[in-house]
Amino acid sequence: MISQQTIKASGLSQHCGKITHYERIPYGMMGTTEYTFFKVSVVQEGIIKVHLSKNEDLDEHSYAVISKPVGIDFSIVDKNDYLEIHTNKLSLYINKEPFTVTFKNKGGEIINEDDHALGTSWIGEQVSTYKKLQNGERFIGLGEKTGPLDRKGHGYQNWNTDHFGYPPDSDPLYCTTPFYIGIHSNLAYGIYFDNSHKTHFNFGASNRRFSSFSADQGDMAYYFIYEDSIEEIISSYTDLTGRMELPPLWSLGYQQCRYSYRPDKEVLSVAKTFRDKEIPADVIVLDIHYMEQYKIFTWDKKDFPDPEGMLKQLKDLGFKVVVICDPGIKIESGYEAYESGLQQDVFVKFPDGSNYEGEVWPGWCHFPDFTNPKVRGWWAEKLESYTNMGIEGFWNDMNEIATWGQQLPELIEFDFEGNKATARKGRNVYGMLMAKSAYEGARKNLPNQRIFNLTRAGFSGIQRYAAVWTGDNVADDEHMLLGVRLVNSLGIAGVAFAGYDIGGFAGEADSQLFARWISIGAFAPFFRGHSMINSRDSEPWAYGEEVEEISRNYINLRYKMMPYIYSAFYQAHEKGIPVAKSLAIKYPHDPRIYSSLYENQYLFGSDILVAPVASKVNLAKVYFPEGEWYDLFNDTHYSGNQEIIAECPIERLPVYVKASAILPMQDKLQSLTHNSNEILIIHIYCGSNDNVFQYYEDDGATFDYTNGDSYQRQIAYHPANKEVLFTEKSGDYTSQYKKLKIYFHGFNGQLKDKMKVNQKTVPIQKEDFKFIDQISNFDPLPMSERIFLQVENLPFIEIDNIDEFIVINWL
Repeated sequence: MISQQTIKASGLSQHCGKITHYERIPYGMMGTTEYTFFKVSVVQEGIIKVHLSKNEDLDEHSYAVISKPVGIDFSIVDKNDYLEIHTNKLSLYINKEPFTVTFKNKGGEIINEDDHALGTSWIGEQVSTYKKLQNGERFIGLGEKTGPLDRKGHGYQNWNTDHFGYPPDSDPLYCTTPFYIGIHSNLAYGIYFDNSHKTHFNFGASNRRFSSFSADQGDMAYYFIYEDSIEEIISSYTDLTGRMELPPLWSLGYQQCRYSYRPDKEVLSVAKTFRDKEIPADVIVLDIHYMEQYKIFTWDKKDFPDPEGMLKQLKDLGFKVVVICDPGIKIESGYEAYESGLQQDVFVKFPDGSNYEGEVWPGWCHFPDFTNPKVRGWWAEKLESYTNMGIEGFWNDMNEIATWGQQLPELIEFDFEGNKATARKGRNVYGMLMAKSAYEGARKNLPNQRIFNLTRAGFSGIQRYAAVWTGDNVADDEHMLLGVRLVNSLGIAGVAFAGYDIGGFAGEADSQLFARWISIGAFAPFFRGHSMINSRDSEPWAYGEEVEEISRNYINLRYKMMPYIYSAFYQAHEKGIPVAKSLAIKYPHDPRIYSSLYENQYLFGSDILVAPVASKVNLAKVYFPEGEWYDLFNDTHYSGNQEIIAECPIERLPVYVKASAILPMQDKLQSLTHNSNEILIIHIYCGSNDNVFQYYEDDGATFDYTNGDSYQRQIAYHPANKEVLFTEKSGDYTSQYKKLKIYFHGFNGQLKDKMKVNQKTVPIQKEDFKFIDQISNFDPLPMSERIFLQVENLPFIEIDNIDEFIVINWL
C-alpha cells in the first residue's frame, strides 16, 4: 500500500519529483513520487489515463467520463531508470527521475512526450503538464474556440462565459470541452484533460519549447488516446465521454426563432407564412417573452392566453414548439417554482448556508444546484407543465451561469453528488447538468418519445444530453465563417449536433449576407434562423423575392438530403463521428487544408464537400483534397490536390461530391413529421475506389430503435466489378419508401442503354436533374447564361421492391 507523506508547498514551480514507490493494480499501476501520488490506468488498448495529485485520495469523480477500464491485457516492465507499460497498440515509458512520460506506437515512434525537465508541476494550487513540441506539430480541437483551425501558436482558457456579440477572437466562450488532437509525422493522438476547474491550454504560444495544459485547482488527470486515424481518435474519445442519442427527426429540419415572437397570433402567422410560401420548416422557437415577467414555467396571460390551443394549431400545421428555459428562479412570494424550491432546498448557496442571489431577466433570482440529484429530479417535475401540454423541445440558455455583472462569486457552493465544492469546480459543468436535468426530465415525463434539447453552456460529455449552438453571434461575414469553424471544432470535441444562429443574432444582416448564410446553414447539423429584439425581421421572406427564393431552394435541398443526413446522425450516435467534419479529420497531413483560404471547408456527412464563402464574393478559391470530385450542381469533374477559382454568385454555394460517393435523398416536402415520400433516390458518383454507405432509417420519434426497430442496409459501390450492391435489410422497421430511383453521375459513356438488376435487363432512362429546383430569376444575366445549376441527360433506373437484395451491373 502507498504510505502517507507530506506534500511540500512552494511559491515556485514544483516538479512532482522522482518515483519513490510503485505497485501494479488491476488496471495499471499506482505509486508515489517525492511530492505527489500517481496512478496510471490502462483504459483500452489505445487509451491510457495519467493521474497525479497532491492528495492520496485521488479525485476520480467525473461528470464527463462514463467509460471504465475494460480489463485488457497489458504488461509492466521495470528497466531500472524507467518503467514500461505495453498494450497491443500503445506503449508508455515512465522516467523514474523525475516522473515524466513518453508515449510510443508499436513501431517505436514517439507520439507524444513530456518536456522532461518540466513534466507535471505545481505553482501553488495550479497544476500543469508540459509536452515537448514535436517537429511540425499541429493542434486541432478544444470545441467552441475562436481562432484558426490549427491552434499552434495560440493559447486558450476554459471558463464558461456569457459573451454577447463576442468578437471573432474572443476567449473563453460558452462551452468547455478540454479535448484536443495533436498531429505530426503522419501520426495523431488525442488528449482529454478531465478537470472542471478553469483550465488553460498553450499550444506553443509565446514559446517554441512546449505545449501545455493546466488547471487552477484540482488534480492532473488526463486520458491519452492513440489510434490510426482522427476519426478513430474521436470515436475513442466519445466512447469515454458518451455519444448522442438519435434526435427526433423533426429537429433536423429548419427551425425559426426570434427574440421574441409574441403574441400568439404572430407565432401562428409566422408558421402559416412558411406553409403559404411553401418554404419547409418544422419548428417555431419561443424566446423569453412567452413567459410572465420572464419567470420559467409560466406563460404570459396577455400574449399567450391559451398556449394549449396555440400548440394544437401549430401541430395541425406540422410544427413543433421549442421553449427557452433559463435557470434563474425569481425571488417572489407566491411564485410556485420559487416557493417549492425553497421548500425542497434546491438552490446554490453561500458558505453560510444562505441561498445565492443573482440578477438576471426576471430580476433577483436563486439558481438550482444541478449537481444535486434531488434538484435534477425537482427540475424534471417542473418540466411536466410543458410536456403535459405537448411541448417536445427545450432550449437551455443563460446557464454559464449568466448574471448581470458577469461576476459569479467563486465561493458559492455546489453539492457535487454529496461532495461539496465551490463555483471554481462547478461553473464549467453547471450548463451541462442543467441540460442533463432537462434530458432526464423529458425521458421521465415522455418515456418513449425523443425530445429536442439545446444548450448554450456545456462540458465534455454534453453530447449525451443536448445539441449546442454557438451563442449570441453577430450579423457579419466574419461571424458567419467563424460559426462554421466553431461547429467543425465542436464536432472534433464529440459534439456532433451543433449549429449557429443563421443571419446573426446581434445586428442586422443585409439580403446578401442572409442568403449566403442560409445556404451554408443548410449544411450545418443544427439549422436555425434567429435574430434579436429591436432588429429587422429576419425570416426567409423578409429580404425580398430573390432571397426568399434562394432560401426556399436551399431549405428544400436540406429536406431532400434528409435520408443522407439522418444516416450521418446515426454514425454520430453509433461511433461519435461528427456530421460536419473539418477536413483535418480526413486529411490531417495535407498542409493546405490549414491555410486561412481553406480552413473553413468541411465535409458534410461522409462525401459532400462544402466551401463556405463570404456574402459579397462572386469568385472564390476552393481546394480539393486528394481524390476526385464533382460539382453537386452540374457534375463538373475535378481532380484532387488542386486549387480552383469557383463561381459563387449569391444563389450558388460551392458544394462538391467525392467520387464513388453514394447519396440517398428524397423528393421535397414541407415538414419532416408529414413525409409522404415513397421513392428513395440514390445518387451514385463514378469513381475508381470502392465505397460503402450505411443507410439508416427508423420512426424518427421514439426510442424503439434501441430495441431493433430500425431499417439498416449497406449500399456498396464496386467499380472494378461494375457493380452496385444493396444488402438485405436488417432490423424490424418497415421503410417508408417503396421504390428506388438510382441516378448515375459522371459515368460519361460507360453506361449503355441497359443495365442488369439481379441478372434481369432493365432500360436506362435519362432526364435533366436539379438539386436546387429553381434558379434565381432576379439577376440581370439571362437565364441561358445561368443554367449551370443543372445536370443534363442524367441516366437513372427504377426498382420497385426496395427491400430485396439487389445487385446492379452495368455492361
